Amino acid sequence: MAEKEEYAIILDYLPYGYPMGGKMIPIAQAIGEKTLALLELVPRKGVTLVQKEKVYIGPEKRDKIYYIAGRLQKSKLTESAKIQLKEFVEKLVAEQEKKFVDFFNNAQPINTRLHQLELIPGFGKKHTKEIIEEREKKPFESFDEIKKRLSAIPDPKKAIEKRILEELLEEQRYYLFVK
Repeated sequence: MAEKEEYAIILDYLPYGYPMGGKMIPIAQAIGEKTLALLELVPRKGVTLVQKEKVYIGPEKRDKIYYIAGRLQKSKLTESAKIQLKEFVEKLVAEQEKKFVDFFNNAQPINTRLHQLELIPGFGKKHTKEIIEEREKKPFESFDEIKKRLSAIPDPKKAIEKRILEELLEEQRYYLFVK
């Protein structure tokens, strides 16, 4: 069963809808907290939303959101929403460091020629091999420890942030972090 979002973070609020949209209904561009789904939300009448605001979108009565208009197409993201998205991802990766460090500890091959670690920007076959050898000695406990034990690899935190943004903003063949 698909995980249902309860909360979304507002990336941008367009009080008059999209400039060339025709309809003048307010629209909010948001990202789901758990699944990182990009969403278009329609606020209740008289409600003004602000960037970075956390709003309830779950099944119970919603105070600020009238309805979820649907998935937000990557092409419709405003420049302002993209800036907020970058900040949101940086904060998310910092707050959920353990989850992403566990990814380095548990990543598996996708097929005989491609490993999940190779999908991380800047990580090729050589870095993947080094990570696997190191994690077999002892699992990693933090981004800093990964950097200490493998000095030649790109910054793991920044690389994960970059991958999440790629998954959110561009079509991908494989998704590691975005549902």
